[in-house]
Amino acid sequence: MKPSYQPGVAVDDLRLILERTPASVWCALRGQRIFITGGTGFIGCWLLEALIWADRQLDLGVSLTVLTRRPDAFRKKAPHLANDGIVQLFEGDVNDLGAFTDPVDIVLHAATDVVNAVTDQRTVFDDIVNGTRETLALATRCGARRYLLTSSGAIYGRQPADMTHVGEQYQGAPDTLQPNTAYGQGKRVSEWLVQNQASQQDLQTGIARVFALLGPYMPLDAQFAAGNFILDGLNQRDIKVGGDGTAQRSYLYAADMVIWLLTILIDGAPGQAYNLGSDQALSIRELAETVSDIVYGDNRVVIGTAAVPNVPALRYVPNVDKARTQLNLLEYTDLRSAIRKTIDWRRHPLQAACREQSGNS
Repeated sequence: MKPSYQPGVAVDDLRLILERTPASVWCALRGQRIFITGGTGFIGCWLLEALIWADRQLDLGVSLTVLTRRPDAFRKKAPHLANDGIVQLFEGDVNDLGAFTDPVDIVLHAATDVVNAVTDQRTVFDDIVNGTRETLALATRCGARRYLLTSSGAIYGRQPADMTHVGEQYQGAPDTLQPNTAYGQGKRVSEWLVQNQASQQDLQTGIARVFALLGPYMPLDAQFAAGNFILDGLNQRDIKVGGDGTAQRSYLYAADMVIWLLTILIDGAPGQAYNLGSDQALSIRELAETVSDIVYGDNRVVIGTAAVPNVPALRYVPNVDKARTQLNLLEYTDLRSAIRKTIDWRRHPLQAACREQSGNS
């Protein structure tokens, strides 16, 4: 009998994942050997929480190999994940995976170094592209039959002012003349590498184009507006908006994200890309005011600059009709609940070991 599992996130979130993820997905995951990159970051920790929980509840018999540069750091950050019996930590770098030769059934490439994407642009690009190339080579070498890439909405470039929601059919791209578009450029190349590999061998591939997320394990002191606002509130400061607050965003809660990722992995059409995110748009100012209302019960938002008249708002909002119609995926957690859950997790004393910044360890 397997030992009991004390999760690092709310049990009701794990129950939601278990109940809303299609039975076909859990059936297909039974007995699978899964290699996960990015397993120590925001997305990866949620995948581990969900898969370990599901393994206990459904006796799936899965085994999870998690790539990490610093195993000891991950054991300190999240010991309940790192030391679980179905988890094996593999020390290494996503740029060089040649030493790994164990058989695997699924490669889940979730390494997305968003935190550092505003610093060394060339390194960001190289890490994204080389990491995809290395994980694809590993999939071939180790006999994997499925491969999921977590891509990004950044592959579309700037969303046109007259487009409220960007869909998978949009052919836009990041501006190649702007060096700070390395993250989106790297993800575009990665998608091509995945599709090229699939065309040459029997590898079922899927791509999840991830938009803005929110939830426990998300770093609060990086370049994520939602995290910054929550951190201001936790520190009893005014909620500060750096710009004019007119930019449009949408946020999908982390538990919902896991449902979408696992469903795209198993039930998604081979070789297809799906937007992953919420289509419920709001301005950055409205987001800040929502956080302020939840934390303080009133408006303690400070806007950095005045809005320029007649300038269209910048948008980063997906059209998710494809995921909704083909895979029956929905948004299960509303924004206010997502914010409250994130704040509660950061405040809860039992989560002290998991409060470190959730960059890849």
